[in-house]
Amino acid sequence: MAPLARILALCALSLTTAQGALAQHLPDTVTTDVLRVCGDPGNMPFSERKEDGFENKIAAIIADELKIKTRYYWLTQGPGFVRNTLGTGLCDLIMGQTFGSDLVQTTNPYYRSAYTLVTRAGELDGVTALDDPRLKGKSIGVIAGTPPVNRMGELGLVSTMKAYAPYQLDPSRKYQTVAAEIVAALAAKEIDAAVLWGPAAGWLAKQSSTAMNVVPLLKEPERPPMAYRIAMGVRIGENDWKRTLNTVLRKRKADIDKVLRDYDVPLLDEEENKLAPTGER
Repeated sequence: MAPLARILALCALSLTTAQGALAQHLPDTVTTDVLRVCGDPGNMPFSERKEDGFENKIAAIIADELKIKTRYYWLTQGPGFVRNTLGTGLCDLIMGQTFGSDLVQTTNPYYRSAYTLVTRAGELDGVTALDDPRLKGKSIGVIAGTPPVNRMGELGLVSTMKAYAPYQLDPSRKYQTVAAEIVAALAAKEIDAAVLWGPAAGWLAKQSSTAMNVVPLLKEPERPPMAYRIAMGVRIGENDWKRTLNTVLRKRKADIDKVLRDYDVPLLDEEENKLAPTGER
């Protein structure tokens, strides 16, 4: 290699090395004087513009511990939500992310829950698993693309299953969420049962004027999984921010658990597929 070329190559290597070292020590791009939360303005019981969802309440607990106020960037949940919120730097925290998600870096989980079977009280009482013969031939509402659909396919329940589109993006929609639409259909006897994510099902069933049973599906095989740990999402590489949140989650665990129970979220034991006793997870 000619001397000049060698010098240029060494300079380029030095610059690259310096840039790499600098990138490793850049501070997190988090606004420290306010908790900027990425939220859905109409996704009860999780979040709402009035900040009365349980994720709003938990975000308020985080902000209280950090001695700052919350500020929301609102966007309806759908494809591109993470990219257009956290990814653009408009907010620094997404609540309610599946632990280990590859779209974000997740904090430690703050609860574990499961999909549930929702039925009208007095009908299908005692059914605790999807392989129960009493579900054969029943019209079961489910959100398309969710894990229970695969399990229902294995059990031959698809022919009578009613699959609902996963997103309601039409401004004129009657119900705030797809889960709310399904629970309303169950109350109206348009379907015989529903299989829904427990944190949505528990609250929606309680709000209904029709008495309903919400039974966590704790007896299903491990694949597809029916139980999930839920964490918070931050940008990949923002390790200091993640550690700060983990500290808050640990310190305010009791307060967070109370919020979850107040909203009828089925809380599971950390490891076993059983409901956590009151006061434990």
